[in-house]
Amino acid sequence: MQNKGFIKFFAVLLTLVCIFYLSFSFVTSYHTKNAKGYAKGDTKLEQEYLDSLASEKVWLGYTLKQCREMEIGLGLDLKGGMNVILEISVPDAIRTLAENKTDENFNKALAAASASQASSQDDFITLFIKEYRKIDPNVKLAELFATQRLKGKIAPQSSDAEIEKVLREEIRLTVENSYNVLRTRIDRFGVVQPNIQKLEGGLGRIMVELPGIKEPERVRKLLQGSANLEFWETYHAREILPYLQTADTHLRTILSEKEEPADADETVPVQSVSTADSLAAALSGKVNNEITMEQLKKEHPLAAILQFNTSGQGPTIGYANYKDTADVNRYLKIQEIANAFPKELRLKWGVAAIDAKGQIFELYAIKSTERNDQAPLEGDVISDANDTFDQFSKPAVSMTMNNEGARRWALLTKQNIGNYIAIVLDGFVYSAPNVKSEINGGRSEITGHFTPEQSKDLANVLKSGKMPAPAHIVQEDIIGPSLGQASINAGIISFIVALAVLMLFMCSVYGIIPGMVANGALFFNFFFTLGILSSFQAALTMSGIAGMVLTLGIAVDANVLIYERTKEELKAGKTTKTALSEGYSKAFSAIFDSNVTSLLTGFILFYFGTGPIRGFATTLIIGIIVSFFTAV
Repeated sequence: MQNKGFIKFFAVLLTLVCIFYLSFSFVTSYHTKNAKGYAKGDTKLEQEYLDSLASEKVWLGYTLKQCREMEIGLGLDLKGGMNVILEISVPDAIRTLAENKTDENFNKALAAASASQASSQDDFITLFIKEYRKIDPNVKLAELFATQRLKGKIAPQSSDAEIEKVLREEIRLTVENSYNVLRTRIDRFGVVQPNIQKLEGGLGRIMVELPGIKEPERVRKLLQGSANLEFWETYHAREILPYLQTADTHLRTILSEKEEPADADETVPVQSVSTADSLAAALSGKVNNEITMEQLKKEHPLAAILQFNTSGQGPTIGYANYKDTADVNRYLKIQEIANAFPKELRLKWGVAAIDAKGQIFELYAIKSTERNDQAPLEGDVISDANDTFDQFSKPAVSMTMNNEGARRWALLTKQNIGNYIAIVLDGFVYSAPNVKSEINGGRSEITGHFTPEQSKDLANVLKSGKMPAPAHIVQEDIIGPSLGQASINAGIISFIVALAVLMLFMCSVYGIIPGMVANGALFFNFFFTLGILSSFQAALTMSGIAGMVLTLGIAVDANVLIYERTKEELKAGKTTKTALSEGYSKAFSAIFDSNVTSLLTGFILFYFGTGPIRGFATTLIIGIIVSFFTAV
């Protein structure tokens, strides 16, 4: 072969890359094994062990969480989990775009389109327009959709074709926003290597694959809940701090009453410590024998897990480790404790951690001033939002509201100059900017300590607004972990049997040494295929294992062609070295042609296939390319 030096260099480089990516699987496997040993069958304890290491650097500067994202993922058929197809309600989205028109013909057309959608190949927008024209051929769509919401996109004189184009774009944006909301929810749920994708074949459909899910009912509620963007007034921390301190004292009394009284002979005198001293000692790590964390939790059950914002600045009243947030919520919901706080107070957690390890979350004090307990302003008034840079070239977010939103926003900001307004989505605070002056015209800029990624995410949140179209599950499959393990066992057995038979065949037909050379190529083929799959962060499925088994046969086919050509050259009286050289060169064209035709088949399967077929095609394509490299 020509350019042997380059081939050797490329082989070494590919080997190092594969070792690098495969190492993450070994690292996560090692820590998972340690977690199982530590938990001794307690799944909650096992998860807590892994969570405690999630932000720790465990391998080459990567945290355990990053390692788990980089390892070879297993598909649902191997790991078990949940496969869900969600459908964004296009009729509800169209109603929202028409600002919930009460026009009888409009509602009849929507109902007729919904009824005929099940038996038609056309999408909902096409069916709706057809049905509306059937009911009243002389009416233009502009009468329905020339609304404040679509101002600047649809005018009273717009043609039906123009309106159809706008509707399709608005539905696409609705699905995109719903996709962003779902992705944020799933990330917060903590699923490792989820697969979320928009289905191109169906208008408004999103497929979600969640490996390893053990609480399907919780997932259903998570995925189908309607997203609601809200703007809330807030308290200053100094206004709530006295209530927190009082709650801490009351909570100690409540919890001590629930505990069983200790025997008089076993009573040990406990030195009382102040909240400030005990917290300072605990947080600095200088906890002596008298001031243990157990004692701290008895003396100050709330302050031990919620660090109060003693500065009194801003709407953040405290900070807690993610492990303690559930206990904080539970304590603050106790009736006697809740009644001691102002009736207008609502407590909400920040959506993202504020520390480098991703463990500390802020608790915000929200002020409910409306009689119906709703936010003064909701996301349906946002017409546009974009990530940008402020006058100091720092990341910021600009947003634009419709006329009604601009009027209410001006009033809200006027009443809260010097205060903070919390931006809340799905019950979590994304940002709480300070209001410096009244904002007129509906155009605002939100500044803060944002990274470019954070400003982009916040812009997407604002665009998501109040989800105009709820999501409904139209298809659901749940695969248990035992079935997934059975699939893994079946796949491993089939692979080992195929490999053993091929190795025996090559050694028996071509001799021990030539046969083992070919078998070595098979092992390299398997190693490189796994390494490349891992580098792509692709999920290995049962159909993918089938593709790998097939590539073993294709790889052997190349060696068979080379050896048969070599045997012909040896029969012609040539030396072994010359015969091998001639065998490789003369078999090259046949191997190349067969691999190209197989690759074409793989690309066609990948392009037109979905789900398992794509998984099969992916491993087949990688395996064919690798087999060509290892054989020739």
